[in-house]
Amino acid sequence: MADKKVAVIAVGGNSLIKDKDHQAIPDQYAAAAESMAHIAGMIENGWDVVVTHGNGPQVGFILRRSELSKNELHEVPLDYCGADTQGAIGYMFQQSLINEFARRGINKQVATVVTQVEVDRNDPAFETPTKPIGSFMEQSIANQRAEAEGWVVVEDAGRGWRRVVASPLPVRIVQRDAIELLIREGFVVVGVGGGGIPVVQDEAGNLSGVEAVIDKDFASALLASQISADLFLISTAVPQIALNYNQPDQQWLDGMTLAEAKAYMEQGHFAKGSMEPKVQAIINYLEAGGKEALVTNPDNIERALAGETGTRIVP
Repeated sequence: MADKKVAVIAVGGNSLIKDKDHQAIPDQYAAAAESMAHIAGMIENGWDVVVTHGNGPQVGFILRRSELSKNELHEVPLDYCGADTQGAIGYMFQQSLINEFARRGINKQVATVVTQVEVDRNDPAFETPTKPIGSFMEQSIANQRAEAEGWVVVEDAGRGWRRVVASPLPVRIVQRDAIELLIREGFVVVGVGGGGIPVVQDEAGNLSGVEAVIDKDFASALLASQISADLFLISTAVPQIALNYNQPDQQWLDGMTLAEAKAYMEQGHFAKGSMEPKVQAIINYLEAGGKEALVTNPDNIERALAGETGTRIVP
């Protein structure tokens, strides 16, 4: 793949949902089409692309439906929610890209790979679950579910009680070879959705799903390093990374080195639930031999590639 420029583009799960009034499937499709139009521009300029994506809100919707219908139907385990959303979001991205290619006269095919990602069954994250999933509950209901189903529940930001699951680190992209082969054959690939379906391997080599959530930026970074991508691009809500974000002395960053990124992390510049994991994922990618990373919002992808905006992080 040395003669081709390969990019892994991580699209946020929230980017499919503009606001609380636009959560329905047609709204999500419209948002997907908007994001994919910017990625099609990148493909038109010669990039081969793997699109990864978040799925937090979409998994939340499936869990909520499952809870509401549990007297009628079986509930859906978390790993299956991951598989369901990979298929549904992959379908939206595929169709959006194919339609955009038709408009632009690009001869490309798109394939979605339902991707399993192996985690270590002994990852300490399983001892201390931190990732909230599913609906908010009254404390009494939360305690009942914890007792009946072995859930870990926590009070979440004054809004109610929620179930929390582990967020283990990804160690292997199970479908890596399939993704790499598809790129080499000229396909656009949608994969590693929602950080991948978390699986563990037993002594005999058998895989089984676990109730966990893998950070999608960490899994995307692992994929980018494992397929030797030329660029790891994180598409997020802001055009650039900032120091002192939302403070009077906010400072947008055009670029930084790996060493600077690590120093800013240590100084606590990036918020825990938003920019910190993205910067950490980029550090992981660059430390594993990655060439270049870029953070920007969907509207600015083409401008960021041209060096006009975005934050570029290099070794």
